Amino acid sequence: MAISYELKHVCKQTGARYGILHTPHGDVETPMFMPVGTLATVKGIAPEYLKEMDAGVVLANTYHLWLRPGEDVVSAAGGLHDFMNYHGPMLTDSGGFQVFSLGKTRKIEEEGVTFKSIVDGRSLFLSPEKAIDIQNKLGADIIMSFDECAPYPCTHDYMKNSVERTLRWAKRGQDVHTNIQNQALFGIVQGGEFADLREHCAKELVKMDFPGYSIGGTSVGEPKDVMYKMVEDAIQWLPDNKPRYLMGVGNPIDLIEGAIRGVDMFDCVLPTRVARHGAVMTSLGRLNINNEKFKYDFTPLDPNCDCYACKNYTKSYIRHLHKCDELFGKSLLSIHNVNFLLQLSKDIRTAIQEDRLADFKEEFLDKYGREVYERAF
Repeated sequence: MAISYELKHVCKQTGARYGILHTPHGDVETPMFMPVGTLATVKGIAPEYLKEMDAGVVLANTYHLWLRPGEDVVSAAGGLHDFMNYHGPMLTDSGGFQVFSLGKTRKIEEEGVTFKSIVDGRSLFLSPEKAIDIQNKLGADIIMSFDECAPYPCTHDYMKNSVERTLRWAKRGQDVHTNIQNQALFGIVQGGEFADLREHCAKELVKMDFPGYSIGGTSVGEPKDVMYKMVEDAIQWLPDNKPRYLMGVGNPIDLIEGAIRGVDMFDCVLPTRVARHGAVMTSLGRLNINNEKFKYDFTPLDPNCDCYACKNYTKSYIRHLHKCDELFGKSLLSIHNVNFLLQLSKDIRTAIQEDRLADFKEEFLDKYGREVYERAF
């Protein structure tokens, strides 16, 4: 089997899990945040910096790499690890969320989804089998089943039909996935806000015996309390001896709340996306580097951070770069924000091991500002 999960400790305060994910490209402690490299690059951050930051698992996007440069190009280069020169563990998504985001331009049928390319407008077709074939050629350590990420809100009837299709697609993908020694295929639990459908989907996927399970269909417009309940409704039916991955979640408080509910893996484009607009995650709260007050501020972005940006540059300089739309400024902010979430993950792991994650959550909210971190960036 390509991966295995080793549960090392359960927090007595919360039930959160500390563990180790063993992969063909190294071991990674959990809970962990996984930076997203959509086009085989985490925007603005060289792979060498990711390794220096101990990034662990890095994502790439099946849909976008299928369109450009094509899975055959990546395969000819030796797979994603060689293509982008990142030799740590990697994960690819299935393209299901990207298809969902296309809205009315897509047509969902039993065989798969027809939609138009965002690059040149040509008609494309993606099926469970095609999604697995692309991911096999990309060569990531962890790959994802092709699913339907249904909209929020939707009716129970719509979601029920969607879940049943997702389960059929999961089995079809599993049937054609043969590279099981090098790539672990995860099932994706859907079901929206409906507890009965989350339970049904999780139980059916567990019967298929995937090496890991994801919770999908969250962070698609629902309120925070609904999202947390979605996680609870799904995770209680997943096995203790396999990793649990909450897809598309990267707001700092959501990492803590997710860990409390038993999540092991998180990913999101958030840290680099908000960096490109000047938002900075720091140990003293959220900053907007565009603010006039930083014009003469010759201190680091965060006095408690040891990332490349904080060790070498000041708020004043980075503000100047960002105001002038210099790419280096966006890169420095991206490095810092990704490092912040990686360090937060380390702090969460320590708190779990010391049986104080509930206390850590309250300290975090008190220190960083409840109003800022309880809402999405």
